[in-house]
Amino acid sequence: MEDQITKIKSDFFKALAHPTRVAILERIADQEVCVCEIIEDLGLEQSNVSQHLAILRKQNIITSTKAGLQVHYQIKYPEVLEILKTVESIMTKQLNETQELIRHLGGR
Repeated sequence: MEDQITKIKSDFFKALAHPTRVAILERIADQEVCVCEIIEDLGLEQSNVSQHLAILRKQNIITSTKAGLQVHYQIKYPEVLEILKTVESIMTKQLNETQELIRHLGGR
């Protein structure tokens, strides 16, 4: 059972582990967005965006609704955005540590 849980967690992070998917999540962070807007805003091909959206849907990270011919996407769990913010916080700490090391080395 623990192996299955670990695999599920790993698959979740794999779904987040692509720049395009992160960009999509950040684009739809605050509202439901039409796929046509995602394509236009990110400057990507429709097929490419569709593949990434399918991965995010498969992991149940986003949901979609159809309005006529348009498909709109939104984040299912806002906690996903908290994960991305946590990553940014960690990155900031890492950069600060690196800057401190550079200052230390420059002062020798």
